[in-house]
Amino acid sequence: MTACAIEGGSAGAAATAEPEAESGTEPDLKESGSESGLKKSGAEPEPEGSGDPLKSTGANAPGRPGSIADEGGSPASSAAAGPATPGGDAPPPGGFTLTADGAYAARLTAAPGPPGERAWYPERWTLDGPEPYAVPLPLDQPEEPDSQVAPLADGRVLIRRQVADRQQFSLLYPTGPGTGELLLGAVESAEMTLLPPSPDGRCVYALSAGDHHSSLWLVAGGAFGPEEVARIPGRCSGGAWLDRAGRLLALDRRAPGGGPVKAVAVDLGRGAEVTPLLQIAPGSDDRLLLADADSGLLLIRSDAPGHDRLGWGVLGSCLPVRFPECLRLADAAVTPFAVQPGQTLMPESCAVALRIDGAAGSWLGVWRPAGRRLHQFAAPLGWAPGAGYWSRDGVLRLPYTNGATSCGVAMLNAPQDVEPSCETGRPGDAEGGTQPSAAVSAPAVCKPVPLGQAPLHRAARSDCRRGA
Repeated sequence: MTACAIEGGSAGAAATAEPEAESGTEPDLKESGSESGLKKSGAEPEPEGSGDPLKSTGANAPGRPGSIADEGGSPASSAAAGPATPGGDAPPPGGFTLTADGAYAARLTAAPGPPGERAWYPERWTLDGPEPYAVPLPLDQPEEPDSQVAPLADGRVLIRRQVADRQQFSLLYPTGPGTGELLLGAVESAEMTLLPPSPDGRCVYALSAGDHHSSLWLVAGGAFGPEEVARIPGRCSGGAWLDRAGRLLALDRRAPGGGPVKAVAVDLGRGAEVTPLLQIAPGSDDRLLLADADSGLLLIRSDAPGHDRLGWGVLGSCLPVRFPECLRLADAAVTPFAVQPGQTLMPESCAVALRIDGAAGSWLGVWRPAGRRLHQFAAPLGWAPGAGYWSRDGVLRLPYTNGATSCGVAMLNAPQDVEPSCETGRPGDAEGGTQPSAAVSAPAVCKPVPLGQAPLHRAARSDCRRGA
């Protein structure tokens, strides 16, 4: 498969960069005292427009405080209403990384203690069983807080440590009461960042970015330790997988001579061949934030509309990138972190989980391209912001840890958006600003269709082939 620009070139950039006018642009955050969302102690929180409760499972306690009840229905206490804020029960800073299938997760954590005296160690979470549980993986010496960890599909955890100007890599695994360590090797590099684990579950890549070129390293899953697999001209960042095989990797690249940042695709199956992926406008910064291999949905951040906006498109489609107005919030940053899998040829139906960061803290958003509405929810107390994964049937799982639960997963059913009536082609029983702002110009279809065949309120470029 050849990576291509969303529009098929920059000629249609003017139409691409137009924001999509929508209703329901800034829905109110559902608070614990409101009619839906996370409710007060003793009541199961209810997602917007859905009767399915938000539930949680935990390793140590029947539930976390407050607005979330456990699967048995036992009530628990909660954080204050509104956005989740960092507090004494919040997890320590550091990344929380999941495997592509959500079976395992890993993070760097530490026992409570005075600043500068905390002993950091890796921790592996198992999430695919009936109850989540965590396994600490400490060694004789504590880890540095800037170390990175990534889980593998076999349950081992890769750790990257920086020692002077070298990056050392090891695999950690539980061995009864202790922790086993398999040394993989080291790379001479002052800076290196682990990329998201490969979808195959066996490989982990790392990126070393320089001013003139960036090196892509296979640091786990190779035959002979860390191996440089690509040297890409320019300075690269980001990292998102475009397929299920772990062959196509998207990176955001700035050319060696400067200029805008453009997402490119690196084909690891063809000698790390680099091809353009996003070209919305000639001078715009076009970054790929997230991609779903099943539907081809791409979540993009670009300043093509005049300033940084969150948009979406479809891999391989010639239709323009859309910039929904509902994803533009005042005084808050919106970042996607998980896409519902399994929606083959239906990118508009994918539920997308978003992290929303504002002055009050971090909370959750759920949105679908077809829904044109951003649903907002308070986050579980102790949630690692930006950590979570969808099931195929639309259940969002959010790992959290707090003083009551050392390893918990809160579950949120994707709220339903109002769909047009199959008989009239008009939205039925639309409330709260869910109805689309554009007039209905084509009969509604009663079965899913590929995005290339979907009716649009704005005509696509005439040279785009419908149904591609």
